[in-house]
Amino acid sequence: MVAVMIGVDPHKGSHTAVAIGVAEEPLGGLRVRASAVQAQRLVAWAAGWPERTWAVEGAGGLGHLLAQQLVAAGERVLDVQPKLGARVRLLTAGDTNKNDPNDARSVAIAALRSAAPREVAADDDHAAVLKVWSKRQRDLGRARTQVACRLHAVLCELVPGGISKEITAAHAARILESAKPSGAVGAARCELAAEFLGDLRRIDAQMLGTKKKLAAAVRASGTTTTEIFGVGPVVAATVVGYVVDVSRFASRDHFAAYNGTAPIEVSSGNRKIYRLSRRGNRRPATSFTWPRSPRSATATAAAGPTTTASWPRARRTKRHSGPSSDGSAMPSTAASKPTRGALLPDRLQRAREATGERL
Repeated sequence: MVAVMIGVDPHKGSHTAVAIGVAEEPLGGLRVRASAVQAQRLVAWAAGWPERTWAVEGAGGLGHLLAQQLVAAGERVLDVQPKLGARVRLLTAGDTNKNDPNDARSVAIAALRSAAPREVAADDDHAAVLKVWSKRQRDLGRARTQVACRLHAVLCELVPGGISKEITAAHAARILESAKPSGAVGAARCELAAEFLGDLRRIDAQMLGTKKKLAAAVRASGTTTTEIFGVGPVVAATVVGYVVDVSRFASRDHFAAYNGTAPIEVSSGNRKIYRLSRRGNRRPATSFTWPRSPRSATATAAAGPTTTASWPRARRTKRHSGPSSDGSAMPSTAASKPTRGALLPDRLQRAREATGERL
């Protein structure tokens, strides 16, 4: 039985801690400035309660550093999601008005009354490294998309019709070399496009370097996630970096609820409709891109269970007749080709089992 629960409301510049007893009565509070000795000050203040447990709001986000410092000091730390603290405030006062002491007390109450709070453990070195570099790769990808869109917009003002396909640095360079601007405005646009081209080349080089670091970190981690067809270093680093330990989930359905791939019913009348939940940490799931071929469906659905209704419809395109890989003739009708929905169940089952075992 927890004798004292200490809730902590972490911020960038300061942290507020409030201690409560088993009856939720306040026992004391302290506010410390964010500094190199923040954990030592909190531990010294709580020394009067030997049987204590810390509850840090957002121990995986803003409170990550403080939570890890308390764990390193030998303290027991629980992770409380901000939504739980908000619900406690709502049930207590009828609204979600907040201040630091009330937030810290709400966090302590949420941890005290939670049926299965998640205990914070020391960072896994490999998972932490994979998370750092996978986030860097994702940020670079977003920056590249932004630069490419701006380059597209400038080239549309230099080339009639612009570029219809995805732009590359080499393609943009050839266009700028052949462009013949007229007047000061055209010259300024060419100069701006050249700057965007330089940014694109720089980001491409950075992404290549980050991908090499990711590949080295994935090999060092020893994960076998890359053995799943379609899973490369970037996908493996994202999944392992954010999931860390898949055994912390009671079942694959709990894992699917965590990453937002568990379908929820949104039926109306006699029509049964399911869609993917928008809740949960979608980063591990969205790291899987939809493949061009149904053969790599395992790589897209490895994050958890889903239904065929949530997958894109198969393209109804005709295929010309011709010899197949086993020497037999391929019918020319599109109906003879199995759709993605028909291929998914067995492959999806194997992918879910493989992911649950190999992470």
